[in-house]
Amino acid sequence: MSIEPARISVVSFDADGTLWDFQKVMRHSLGLCTIELRRLVPACAGLLTLETMIAVRNRVAEELRGKETNLEKIRLAAFKRTLQHIGVSDDALAAHLNALYLKHRFEDIRLFGDVLPTLDALQGPYALGLVSNGNSYPERCGLEGRFQFVVFSQDYGVEKPDPRLFEIAVEQAGCSRQEFLHVGDSLQNDVAGANRAGVRSVWLNRDRKRSDSDIQAEFEITSLTAWVDICKPFVVSEGQNYIHKISPQSAFYKESRNPGEDCDGLA
Repeated sequence: MSIEPARISVVSFDADGTLWDFQKVMRHSLGLCTIELRRLVPACAGLLTLETMIAVRNRVAEELRGKETNLEKIRLAAFKRTLQHIGVSDDALAAHLNALYLKHRFEDIRLFGDVLPTLDALQGPYALGLVSNGNSYPERCGLEGRFQFVVFSQDYGVEKPDPRLFEIAVEQAGCSRQEFLHVGDSLQNDVAGANRAGVRSVWLNRDRKRSDSDIQAEFEITSLTAWVDICKPFVVSEGQNYIHKISPQSAFYKESRNPGEDCDGLA
């Protein structure tokens, strides 16, 4: 059965977990902080693990939900709480650890191998954007000049899957919702949010995990380069660019699978 092409002029991407491995860079950065903490406070050796630090951060973020949206401030509050956990009260040390963490959190990001080829292929035919619950602004992670618009939840006080964040992105992109397509690794945040906002959705399921969720993406891919193959544009007389919906029989289609751990917005 043939499928009518749909006009797409804008493609937005999630950041953490979609363009790079957030868990990897986050754990790496926290690991450097633990080494620094042990150097400065030798008595704390053995009192902290990465899992404890992550759990403390998550508790602090939950406590500050609706009160604080700036992720760097939340991370600073988490370091203060972490130090309290080991019996240390030192705001200057917390600030030092926060600065060290943020330095490596951004400078040590390693893009997935399919990111730059994908952005290169789509740049021009499509306006590209970044829609994220995180704080990895393009200039911080080697992607300066790659996107025509960026929308970060901490700047607007709403986060995915709230459809308002996508509505802001559509407004910034200057297109209709039908022309806007969002790509992300989270069914809950990216796909559900895009669906609620009435924009088209692509689930990037790199690990090919099975899903029992009732959240359905319009498209599912296992790599960004597969998406480039699907959406190679062709130009008609009005200069409109088109992509074709993927069918269940396509080599790029994968059955619904489990989303990986949501990491967008953890900073």
